[in-house]
Amino acid sequence: MEDILKQVQDGSLSITEAKDKLATYENLGFAKVDHHRKKRQGFPEVVFGEGKTPEQIIAIIQALKAKNNAVLVTRITKEKAESVQVQFPEFNYHETAEILLWKKEIPEKDRVNSYIAIVCAGTSDLRVAEEAAITAEALGCPVKRFYDVGVAGIHRLFDNIEEIQQATVSVVVAGMEGALPSVVGGLVSHPVIAVPTSIGYGASFNGLSALLTMLNSCASGISVVNIDNGFGGAYNAALVHRLANKQQ
Repeated sequence: MEDILKQVQDGSLSITEAKDKLATYENLGFAKVDHHRKKRQGFPEVVFGEGKTPEQIIAIIQALKAKNNAVLVTRITKEKAESVQVQFPEFNYHETAEILLWKKEIPEKDRVNSYIAIVCAGTSDLRVAEEAAITAEALGCPVKRFYDVGVAGIHRLFDNIEEIQQATVSVVVAGMEGALPSVVGGLVSHPVIAVPTSIGYGASFNGLSALLTMLNSCASGISVVNIDNGFGGAYNAALVHRLANKQQ
């Protein structure tokens, strides 16, 4: 801010240009793009694609891409993503996760050896698990995936538990009765972010039974996000991961 004010004082920057540089958000009419979020929270604003038209998403991306090293669009259908990619062919679409992503490579010197574990109960939960995994990667966190390790074949989890225990934080995704986060929570010494999914038969109530199981877990250190909210689970995990690496 001081540099900008000095430039105004010496005449190298106009008042209008200074206002643009100091603005915390950009008003697009239908949306106000929060350019200050990265300074406040450490990560730039993420675009929720559901309910937005391709044209709206393109306009928001243009505003975000001008000021950030990564742009993440969640819950976007393949058809919408293809429309956006006509304008931004450098963006990659992850169909399972329904995520559209562009990011610059992290320099080797800024990379860390620690990682977030994304633990998924069953193949039917993959959409939510991949939303979590790709979100965490977009936020600059290394990720290791441990998929199809649900309690119905718990030996599969035990075969991977030592590697999961080495993570800074785990995001555990499960539907049906939602028991997997409790099992993982009893075996690791780091925080567990539990993500219930809407997968299950009638009495699962579209994920409500898994949500209640996770909220009522007797294992310590478990936090729970909303049903099918892989993005929210990954975002919280990324905050934990960042703090853990600052302390090293």
